[in-house]
Amino acid sequence: MEIWPAIDLLGGRCVRLQQGDYSRGTTFSDHPARMAECWFAEGARRLHCVDLDAAKGGTIVNEPSIRDIVRAASGRPIQLGGGVRSEEVILRLLDLGVARLVVGTAALKNPDWFARMCEKYPQKLVLGVDARNGMVATDGWLETSQTPAVTLIGEIARRTSDCSAIVYTDIARDGMLKGPNFQGLEEVRAASPMPVIASGGVSSLDDVRELAHRQTHAAILGRAIYEGLIDLKEVFSWSFIS
Repeated sequence: MEIWPAIDLLGGRCVRLQQGDYSRGTTFSDHPARMAECWFAEGARRLHCVDLDAAKGGTIVNEPSIRDIVRAASGRPIQLGGGVRSEEVILRLLDLGVARLVVGTAALKNPDWFARMCEKYPQKLVLGVDARNGMVATDGWLETSQTPAVTLIGEIARRTSDCSAIVYTDIARDGMLKGPNFQGLEEVRAASPMPVIASGGVSSLDDVRELAHRQTHAAILGRAIYEGLIDLKEVFSWSFIS
């Protein structure tokens, strides 16, 4: 199972939100690239980043921090989400050296466009499925649609086979350190022909083991590694972790 330590960017800082609430954020570092170097030093082989400002406003504003993180990665893959809603932005971020881009809002609102972009940039785009009570949330999780997560997955799967993966986040669990929504994850995996990356709520080594036991393709680790509840060095010492 792949492990993706998370770095969320807000105003140029490394923060963690609770349930996607911008008023319930904690700043863990004023230097995101140094945070990236820390996770790499502990064994990380890849990073998952989110531009929270772009997710809410639709405009990429943390480009300097993104550029610094890519430089710190020294060729390791960086996966980035937040505000990826046009081909112009896709090209701009890929040109920065980002390996894969997570698309959520635009994929829901215009699945045909997302499928075309997947065909044009094969294996470079990831479908972001952020669910609130099973329904897809958009615009930095500020809005909730009437589309079930599994319905969106099916619509994208019918349109393209070049989507790299799915990042599935249960918003109610995100940043709450109460464990993943395993039932929701199983429903998404059953609906998806694409690899599924679990996000939200992973709070202990037992959670990581359970995700691996369930043959989850990958997991994103956030608040738990920042607060010392999960020791990355120990996780990367396990033979079934990459």
